[in-house]
Amino acid sequence: MSTIFVVFILTLRIDPIINTMNRHAKIFLAACIWSLPYASMAQNKMEEVRLSMNENAFGQAKGVKEAIIQALDSINRYPTAGAEFIRDIAHREGVDPEQIIPGEILPLLGVYLGLKGGAGSEFIYTVPGYPALVNGAAKVGGKVVSVPLNERLENDLPAIAAKINTKTQAVFLVNPHNPSGTVIEDTTFRHFVHEIAKKVLVIVDEAYLEFADHFEDRTVVKNIWEGDNVIVFRTFAKTYGLAGLSLGYAVASKKVAAYLKEQGLGDPHELNSLSLAAAKVALKDQEFIRQVHTQVSAEREKWHTLLDSLHLERTQSQGNFVYFNTKRPYDEVAAHLRKQGIVIGRVFEPYDTWVRITIGLPDENDQARQAIRNLISTSTN
Repeated sequence: MSTIFVVFILTLRIDPIINTMNRHAKIFLAACIWSLPYASMAQNKMEEVRLSMNENAFGQAKGVKEAIIQALDSINRYPTAGAEFIRDIAHREGVDPEQIIPGEILPLLGVYLGLKGGAGSEFIYTVPGYPALVNGAAKVGGKVVSVPLNERLENDLPAIAAKINTKTQAVFLVNPHNPSGTVIEDTTFRHFVHEIAKKVLVIVDEAYLEFADHFEDRTVVKNIWEGDNVIVFRTFAKTYGLAGLSLGYAVASKKVAAYLKEQGLGDPHELNSLSLAAAKVALKDQEFIRQVHTQVSAEREKWHTLLDSLHLERTQSQGNFVYFNTKRPYDEVAAHLRKQGIVIGRVFEPYDTWVRITIGLPDENDQARQAIRNLISTSTN
């Protein structure tokens, strides 16, 4: 009804002008008028603050968009830049190119390792956590062995070690952990990985590690340099700001990499041309990554300061998100934020009063912090 009224008023005011228009001009004007409500709906959608997916809100490195546009001219051809891209990654990681397995491989990696180990082979991982790899293994008969987080919501290393037996096919760790954002002290973690890699394959997802302090000290690619039986996974979906292009890679020992490639993983000709073009440019701009780290760290610290002032239990997150205990049911908190246009991460059982909020742009973070401040203040008054 309101749309018809607007159209009626506009028609009255510009009727003399309409009479002078040709047919095409009238059609264009009509389309503009009738699109008004849809434009309003699009604007409302754009105003939603999405802090739920752990995306990098700060965009991409300079030159990425131009590289994608240039690559559009050749999307009728299969990609040929894969081998060069793999060499670039290998140089960055300090390994040989044959040790790089390109692609978002975690689910398929779980499938192949599950098939290799056979039905009943065990895969250890921390809960709550990111289950892509163990879910893949479970589909082909692998058994998932879940280990709860410790009291600091970190990977419980002693408990994980205690679960290893002759049936264990792999240990899957996420560092920094998701959803808690916690990391283990670098020397302790690398030593742990070194010791259990003597018994079983260790897979470490470092998707969020560029957001953490002291990246070079924390990465267990160093363990691969030293010959440990380890696979490290990285993705361009987080720090590099390419979540919509879905490209990652794994670094592995030569033996493990060779086995996985024999199974069909990591074929560079299967990569997406646009993803390759974007990632190749993004990889070279490490200054952009440092800038993102600085911005995320500053915003993360603002969150921690607020949470401490509100006396809310939290983790010492090193990811691009914060995780804290609101002491209220998750659904209540999520609904409160949604009313203000803020969408947060899902609940992670059994932590049903904890919320994970992605770090967005500064004004988005200000809005979310104010919403949490209001919720807590209202509840305590």
